Amino acid sequence: MSREILMLADALAREKSVDREIVFQALEMALASATKKQFSDEVDVRVSIDRDSGDYEAFRRWQVVADGELEDHDLQIILTEARKQIDDVEVGDYIEEEMEAAPFGRISAQAAKQVILQRIREAEREQILKDFLERGESVINGTVKRMERGDVIVEAGKIEARLPRDQMIPKENLRPGDRVRAYLLRVDRTPRGPQIILSRTAPEFIMKLFELEVPEIEQGLMEIKSAARDAGVRAKIAVFTKDRRIDPIGTCVGVRGSRVQAVTHELAGERVDIVLWSEDPAQFVIGALAPANVSSIVVDEERHAMDVVVDEAELAVAIGRGGQNVRLASDLTGWQINIMTSDESQERLEKERQSVLQVFIDKLDVDEEVAALLVEEGFSSLEEVAYVPLNEMLEIEALDEDTVNELRTRARNALLTEAIAQEERLETTAQDLLDLEGMDAELAAKLSEGRIFTRDDLAELAVDELVELSDVSEDRARELIMKAREHWFAEETSADSTQGGSAQDGQ
Repeated sequence: MSREILMLADALAREKSVDREIVFQALEMALASATKKQFSDEVDVRVSIDRDSGDYEAFRRWQVVADGELEDHDLQIILTEARKQIDDVEVGDYIEEEMEAAPFGRISAQAAKQVILQRIREAEREQILKDFLERGESVINGTVKRMERGDVIVEAGKIEARLPRDQMIPKENLRPGDRVRAYLLRVDRTPRGPQIILSRTAPEFIMKLFELEVPEIEQGLMEIKSAARDAGVRAKIAVFTKDRRIDPIGTCVGVRGSRVQAVTHELAGERVDIVLWSEDPAQFVIGALAPANVSSIVVDEERHAMDVVVDEAELAVAIGRGGQNVRLASDLTGWQINIMTSDESQERLEKERQSVLQVFIDKLDVDEEVAALLVEEGFSSLEEVAYVPLNEMLEIEALDEDTVNELRTRARNALLTEAIAQEERLETTAQDLLDLEGMDAELAAKLSEGRIFTRDDLAELAVDELVELSDVSEDRARELIMKAREHWFAEETSADSTQGGSAQDGQ
């Protein structure tokens, strides 16, 4: 029998042109599978074949798990019990017990052949994929081979790739036999082997299409800095060049619009706005909002947001249908953009001015005239009054040195009092809320004023409620609430798994 195994291993290695070790591994898997059939329950079996003699032996295995984590007696053993057999065994190791192996015969040989064929097919697919990826191609040209549960299977030479339904341009109707181009989004590792996932909606796809159409980009004379898309409807790309002889927008448009039209045709009529990239974020945002004309812009570095003021007549253009223009501009630039009219801007500025004015009156214990003077001189917070260099405050003609020093002292005392009060408020706040990702002490203190003390309290809020309580942006409010709710979903999943396990035990 041992001689037969060696002869079979040599014959299969020659016949299938594979390494002899792969054949032995396949034979071991086939013998292990046959040996398992001696048991009615699921067991773990390992078979070891001596590569020189052909002799083989089988072992039943149990994986070592921590005490209290045993889930399956047939496959696992707790650490305490395992160490009664092997002193230095650790969690994750295996305890083995020798057993009688299934006899080697025609069925085992046939099973081994099937395993080897499968291994060869997997190796071929891996090699084809490796060769393809090494070419560095990010755009695939292929043919629609078939439809599979709403997804499109694309054939490109020896490569098969999947274009999921949610990565197709809306209203696009692809049929078997159609030629199609798509962006290589990622490679998924699945039990059936590697799977290439394509996209026709990714912003990177439009960037690559322009690279193909505009030689200056490939030559390194120009670059596309970013892109944003509402797939099949509208897109914006930001272009830049260091070469002053090149007009980046005109170069991308092409003669009589030939280059941009080629991209638009590929993307089912998607209209493309080409924007000049700028190192100045405000200038970049102004360009990204085209065709709307911007009257003024206020940059808030802390919130990474910009308040953009446009004329009443430009408001609809700036926002776009369904908010499309401002949304794409935000995605393109990476800044949160708030569009408003001049009247709305004035109203907001006046509201902020009144808020700062009232803080100065209350916290510095001054009359409205002094508070208004500080606001007019550009002071917007107690911190500025307390810590702006003394000589800068002395430049205010209406204030003498004694008054300036008194104002600075009062501001520092007010900040200290507020810090102490904040610490006291935080004493009632649960640690799970303080440890929440995205939370800080200032925000937690504000929430405590609204009687939000725990993670669950926050999780139960609506986005608009959190915005009103804390003055954070809607996006940040949404992220915080979702983070606070994460443990709910984790507990539900755990409960479902436990119920599923109990149901199986009952069966």
